[in-house]
Amino acid sequence: MGTEARVPPPRTPRAAFTDLGTGTTISTGATISTGATIGTGRHSAPETGDSARHRAASYPNPGSSRSATRRSRGNRPRHARHAQASSRPVAKRPATGTHRAPGTLPLETWLATAKNRPQVLLGTLVAAGLLLTAVPIPQGGGENTSVMNVAAQAVAGRITEKPPAPPKKTEKKEPEAAAVPARPAVEETTAPAPTPEVTRTEERTPPQVVPAQRTVPKGDGPANSLRTTGSPVVSLTFDDGPDPNETPKILALLEKHQVKAVFCVVGTQAQRHPDLIRQIVDAGHVLCNHTWDHDLTIGKKKADRIRADLDRTNAAIRSAVPGAEIPYFRAPGGNFTDRLVSVAYTGQMTSLYWEVDPRDWFHPAGETYDQRVKRIVAEVKKTTRPGSIVLAHDFNQPATTEAFEKLLPWLVENFQVGLPGDKAAPAPSAPVTTPPTPAPPTPEPSTTAPAPTPSASSPAEAAPVVTPSATP
Repeated sequence: MGTEARVPPPRTPRAAFTDLGTGTTISTGATISTGATIGTGRHSAPETGDSARHRAASYPNPGSSRSATRRSRGNRPRHARHAQASSRPVAKRPATGTHRAPGTLPLETWLATAKNRPQVLLGTLVAAGLLLTAVPIPQGGGENTSVMNVAAQAVAGRITEKPPAPPKKTEKKEPEAAAVPARPAVEETTAPAPTPEVTRTEERTPPQVVPAQRTVPKGDGPANSLRTTGSPVVSLTFDDGPDPNETPKILALLEKHQVKAVFCVVGTQAQRHPDLIRQIVDAGHVLCNHTWDHDLTIGKKKADRIRADLDRTNAAIRSAVPGAEIPYFRAPGGNFTDRLVSVAYTGQMTSLYWEVDPRDWFHPAGETYDQRVKRIVAEVKKTTRPGSIVLAHDFNQPATTEAFEKLLPWLVENFQVGLPGDKAAPAPSAPVTTPPTPAPPTPEPSTTAPAPTPSASSPAEAAPVVTPSATP
């Protein structure tokens, strides 16, 4: 390849040095010429076919004697083949000293090659890298190991090093786990003690709500409410009050005829007229809960809302009369449901329906006041029977008040009027009439003599006297 450097065969090293005075490089066995580059073999400058010895004789110089002396010492003549002509000029090779190993090229040669032929140097380096990677490297134990094998062994070593780590963790945990069981054995005996106490308190709370599930007694009205009194007693009930105009009039009529009634009061009215609530209680009448604001749909609500409504109404009543008894509850419109009756019964109130409804609250078009009074009186007289519960209203119903002025005398005359649950008074028994016993005849003075005579036969004569008195 062009001017590629070739390595000559190994030979005996020869000393070379440079004359500082003339700038001439002198080597052993070489001809010295002024201003010329002296070399041996194929690397010398182009010359003629003459041998080196002839050139040395043709151009004498101050260093010729020294060169001759060196040739005489070595007695080694130089042949012409060491000075072959070259067709190409060769760059001056700098001296590298006498310590270069035989058969190798100087570093300057490699640097020059890298500068002039970088492809050659690059190819050489790549080839050297491939050889280092592929060729196994002998180890001390006799095993051949390449770079790839070393890398594989390093990876395998890391993989095999990971498994030992878990056992160390388990070994640390095992002593802790071994020590823990002894402590829980002591703690478990103390821990369960408080927990049952919490559960017991939680179990004790539900029984407080159990009364809400009390069984309602069987009734003859809707949802086990009471349609009748359960006895021959007829009971009068007045709803939606108290009313400041009509309630006092009703109380006066009941007092006049010595009749006790049930007043189903609305919570809002009781809150407005607490004085009337006190008059009702003072007169010996009975109170009934009729919801807070006459709610016709209360039976469809949830138990909690029903209970809240009834409790609010009772609170309004008892704010007027503390400790007042409220034994009855009536749903507005008679809209009883099982839930409503159950909640009321839980609050110690029996649901009260009715059997007689004169519809005194109904005002048909064209009906006059007098006609309404007559209709109420006629309906009550027509449908009332022993044990009936009569429905009426004392709130804003003046016709009802006037109708009961006529009804109360008739009711008292034909029925026993009182409160639900009252026992009927025994009917007065008819007087027993016994025939009078005839008195014995009084003896006259003239008949005094025969008196001793019948005395002997008195037992026989006394019999007829006793016989009539024994007969009714």
